[in-house]
Amino acid sequence: MKSCIVIGGGIIGLCSAYYLQKEGHQVTVIDQSSMDYGASYVNAGYLSPSHIIPLAAPGVMKKGVKWMFNSSSPLFIKPRLNSDFLRWTIAFNRSCSIRNVNKGIPAIKDIAIMGRDLYADIKSTEGFTFQLQQNGLLMICQTDKMLNEEIHVADIAKKEGLPVKTISAKELQQLHPDTRVEAKGAILYECDAHTTPGSFMKEMKEYLESSGVVFYKNEKIETISVKNKKITSIGNAHNIYTADEFVLAAGSWSKLLSKELGLKLLLEAGKGYRINSQRNLGITTPAILAEAKVAITPMDEFTRFAGTMEIAGINHNINKIRVEAIAKATQKYFPEIELNKVEKDNAACGLRPVTPDGMPYIGKSSKCDNLTIATGHAMMGWSMGTSTGKLVSELISDKKTSLNLDVYHPDRKF
Repeated sequence: MKSCIVIGGGIIGLCSAYYLQKEGHQVTVIDQSSMDYGASYVNAGYLSPSHIIPLAAPGVMKKGVKWMFNSSSPLFIKPRLNSDFLRWTIAFNRSCSIRNVNKGIPAIKDIAIMGRDLYADIKSTEGFTFQLQQNGLLMICQTDKMLNEEIHVADIAKKEGLPVKTISAKELQQLHPDTRVEAKGAILYECDAHTTPGSFMKEMKEYLESSGVVFYKNEKIETISVKNKKITSIGNAHNIYTADEFVLAAGSWSKLLSKELGLKLLLEAGKGYRINSQRNLGITTPAILAEAKVAITPMDEFTRFAGTMEIAGINHNINKIRVEAIAKATQKYFPEIELNKVEKDNAACGLRPVTPDGMPYIGKSSKCDNLTIATGHAMMGWSMGTSTGKLVSELISDKKTSLNLDVYHPDRKF
C-alpha cells in the first residue's frame, strides 16, 4: 500500500482517487476550490467514442486565425504576448496535420470507449443512480458542405468499428416530434452515451469520503519540494503534505504547478460555457449543432446547452456575447426553442486544459519519479475521466496498463 496525494478534485482527480483506493492505497485529494463548480460540472456530459478527430487537425489553425476577430465564433483564440502561450500556439500549429490526426484517432477512440464502459461498470458495482443512457449522439447539419464533412468523419469512424449511420432531415424530425428541426440531415453515432455530470460528481465524492479518502478543499498548493528526482512534500504557507506518490490532475492549473518541478507542460485553458433550461423543450437525443459547435444534452430534469472554446488564459469571466451565440445557434436549428433571459443570465463556464496536439498527458515524466501526470483532456475530459483514473492507478500500482501510454506521454515532443 502507498500513500497517494491527488492534486485536483475534478473528474480526473476523483476517478484517480477511486481506482487508487480500490487498489488498497491510502488516498488524499487536495483542491483549491470548493469542488462544486468548473469544467467537471458544466460540461455536456457526453461519453463520446465518436469524437475521434483531435482538436489539432488540418485547417483548424486557419479557422482560428479567421475567428480571432469574432468574439462569438466557436473557437476564439485571444492573442497574448506571453511566452507560454506563444510556445503553445507554435506547437498547436505544427500539430494541425494529417499525421497528428492519424496518430490521434486510435488513441482517442480506445481511451474513450474504455471510459464509457467504466462508467457503466462503476454504476453497476457501486449501485450509483446517476443518469447513464446510450441514446447515441446526433451531428446535426444545416448545409450540404457540413453534412459531407461529417459523412467523411463518419466513414472514418466506421472503419474504426464504431456504429454510425446517416439520417435524413425527415428521420431527424421524427426523432423530435415535439419541436421543429431545421437541418439538411444528421449523422447518428450509436456508440455514444450521456450523463448528468453533477449527479455523478456528487455520488462519487460521497462514496470516496465513506471509503476513507481524505479531502482538503479550498487548499491551494503553492510549493513543491523535490529531492533526488522525487517529490518530498507539497503545500503552502499554512500546511505541508507528504506522500509516497503524487498525481497532478489540476486541469488548466496543472501547468502552473508543473513549473515548480522544472517541467514545461504546454497547456492552455479552453473556456466553455453552458446554459441550463428546466423547461420541457422536446430534446430527447443528445446533439451537436455541427456548424455552430453547440452541444445539447437532455439531462436529469433539465436540458443543457454547451459550447465554445475560448483560449484566453485562466479566468472565469462570463462573456455574454458567447453565451448569446449559444442561444442564437440553438434557435437557428430549433426555431421553437428560445432560451430566455433568466436562463442566459444563469450561464456558467469551466476551463478545459488543452494540449497542442489534442491528446491528454497521462504518465510519469522523466523529471520526477513519484509524480503521475493526468491532464490536458480538452473537451474529452468527461469521456476519458474514468479510463484516465484507472490508468493512473495501474501506473502507481506497478501494473501493466490497460492501454499503451506512449502517445499520451507528458514528455512527448511537438
